[in-house]
Amino acid sequence: MANIFNIEDNADLIRRVGSITPETRPQWGIMSAAQMLEHCHKPLDVADGTLPLKRGLIGFLFGKIAKADFLKRDEFKKNLPTVPNFKIAHQPDFNTAKEGLLERIVRFREKGPAVLANKKHPFFGDMTDEEWGILQYKHLDHHLRQFGV
Repeated sequence: MANIFNIEDNADLIRRVGSITPETRPQWGIMSAAQMLEHCHKPLDVADGTLPLKRGLIGFLFGKIAKADFLKRDEFKKNLPTVPNFKIAHQPDFNTAKEGLLERIVRFREKGPAVLANKKHPFFGDMTDEEWGILQYKHLDHHLRQFGV
């Protein structure tokens, strides 16, 4: 299964992000390309500890079941709800958002699982390094497919 820590999968993500332009339009959803790029920073920031989120009751009750479902699927469903902390309401600078995402993806390749701040996801609960890597890849792939790349 594709994983952000895998060198080939990581290189593919970098290539795909590199092909996004300010004019790239979504095939579904309402985010602009710049909003999508900045939105994609957020889960990576949670994983590396720069965006701390507390675990809520819903995650405590259903996170383990949801994690198994997310990990077994080939790709995320379209139009899933977005975590409020991950919503980008403003219009970010495209180049800054793109550069920031590329830097994060490269950091995950260079540091490998050592980039992970802890093993507990704020919704899914305890996760292995491999699960973190797969989940990060799937989230990025979902939004890159959303924008046709």
